[in-house]
Amino acid sequence: MTGSTTASAEYPVARTACGDVRGRIEGDARVFRGLPYATPPVGDLRWRAPRPHPLWAGVRDAVDFGAAPPQAGPADVADIVAIGGAPEPTSEDCLTLNVWAPRNATVPAPVMVWLHGGSNRMGAGSLPFYDGQAFARDGVLLVTVNYRLGHLGFFAHPALSAEAAPGEPLGNHGLLDQIAALEWVRDNIAAFGGDPANVTLFGESAGGIDIQALMTAPRARDLFHKAIVQSGGGWLPATPLKTAEARGAAVAAALGLGNADTAALRALPAGRLTGVEGAFGPVIDGRLLDRDPISAFAAGRFADIPFIMGVNSGEDSLLNYGGGLKRFGQMIRPNAALARLYPEADGDEESLIRLGFRDFGFAAPARWVVGRPRRSKAWLYAFDYVEEARRPDVRRADHGAEIAFVFDTLDHRPGSPPPATEADRAVASAMHARWVAFARDGDPGADWPAWSLADDWMVFGARPGGEVRRGWWKSPLDHHARKAGILIAILCLRDRVRRVFSAMQGR
Repeated sequence: MTGSTTASAEYPVARTACGDVRGRIEGDARVFRGLPYATPPVGDLRWRAPRPHPLWAGVRDAVDFGAAPPQAGPADVADIVAIGGAPEPTSEDCLTLNVWAPRNATVPAPVMVWLHGGSNRMGAGSLPFYDGQAFARDGVLLVTVNYRLGHLGFFAHPALSAEAAPGEPLGNHGLLDQIAALEWVRDNIAAFGGDPANVTLFGESAGGIDIQALMTAPRARDLFHKAIVQSGGGWLPATPLKTAEARGAAVAAALGLGNADTAALRALPAGRLTGVEGAFGPVIDGRLLDRDPISAFAAGRFADIPFIMGVNSGEDSLLNYGGGLKRFGQMIRPNAALARLYPEADGDEESLIRLGFRDFGFAAPARWVVGRPRRSKAWLYAFDYVEEARRPDVRRADHGAEIAFVFDTLDHRPGSPPPATEADRAVASAMHARWVAFARDGDPGADWPAWSLADDWMVFGARPGGEVRRGWWKSPLDHHARKAGILIAILCLRDRVRRVFSAMQGR
C-alpha cells in the first residue's frame, strides 16, 4: 500500500533502496513491519534464489506484519502456535522483515538480526515474544526475518538441479533468504538509524543451526560481524545433495508426481507441500555450502568473529513431540555407563535418555564449537532458570525458554504461562543486558570470561546476572565428545572424498 510522502511525529518515514516506507512510533521504538527484502518467491520463482524487490512509487505503509511462511508442525501437535509456530494467515509471499529502531538515537545503533527457530518448518519473525521494544529501549536496532520453511525452503529434486544454472545454489532457499535479508540490512539499515558495520546475527534452535551454516558459507561472509547461537546443537550433520534430491523425489511421488518436471512441481499448492512430513536444514550442494558445517568448523573454515553459544538445561523437552523420546531412546540405549554419568537420574531410563539427549545433542557440541581454535573471543552459557511459579514441578529450563528472557518479553510468551514474578523479571533484565552489551561492544561483560581450556560457563540460574561455573557438566560432556570424535572424523573424510570427486567431474 502506498500513499503520500508526508511524515509525522507519529508515523516516521524512512527511505530504502526500493522506495520510502512509513512506520509508527510505539513506545521507545520506531517500528516498521512487513518490509519486503526480496521479490515474492511465487509461481516460477518458487525454489529459486531470492531476487531484488521492484521499486515502488510513493510511500509504502509498514505498520502491519507480512504473512508468515506456509508451515506445519509435528503431526501429534494440534496447536503449533503453543510451541513456536505462526498462526494464519500464511503465504508464499512471505519474504519480509521487521525493524524496531531506537526512537531518539543520536548515533548509529548496533544492529541485531534475529533468525527464529521452529525446526526450519514453522515460526515467523512476527511472533509476539520476538517484539523488539526492549532492544530499542536499550539502544539496539532489532530486525526479525521471515524466510522460506519446510519443503518450500529446504527442498531439492533432480529436475530442479538439472534446470539450475551453473553455480546456482540448490536446496538451500531458506538460507539464501537469510542472506538476502542480511544484504538488505547492509544496504538499507542506515536509513533507520542502524550501523551496517556492527551487525550481530542471533538465532535459536533451527535459527542457530542456520547461523552455523552461514558462518561457513563464503557468500555470507562479512554480512554480520558477531553471532549468538541459542540451543543450536552443533553436531547435526547437513544433508548431502544426492540424499536431499532423493527425499525430494519421494515427496513428489507421494503427491502423485512420480516423474515430475519443474513446472508440475511449481504448480503444487503450497498446502499440499507443507502437509508432507520431512526433515529440513542445510544441504551440502557444493555451491552455497561446499562441505558439512561440522567439518568446516573442524578445519577452521568459519567466520572468525566474536561468538556466544549456549544451551538450556531442559533441551529434552523437544522429545515430547513427534515421537522423539522413542526414537532417541533407540539410539542412546541407557546402560550402566550412562547411569554413572548421570547419578541424578537414579537409574531411571527415561531420565537417562533425556539427559543424554541434552548433552549429546546440545551441550557437548556447543562446547566443541566454541572451543574451535580462533583469534576472536567466544563465550559459553547454560540457561538453567525456571520461573518461580513453575517450581518445584519443573526442574529444568525447556528448549526455547530463554527466548523471552533474552528479548525481555515475559508477558508475551505463548500458551498460558504463569504471570512473571519480580524474580523472573530480574533474570530477564540481566540476561537481556548481556545480549545488548555484546551487540554494542562485542563483549557480554567483564565478569563473563571468554571460553578457554579452563571450561568456564556462564550459568543463568537463580542469580539474576548469572554466575561463572567451571567445568559445568564436564564428565558427561567429555564422554559425549569422545564418542562424537568418530562421527566428526567420518564427516570430514566424506567431505574430502566429495570435493575430490567434484573436482574430477569438473575436469
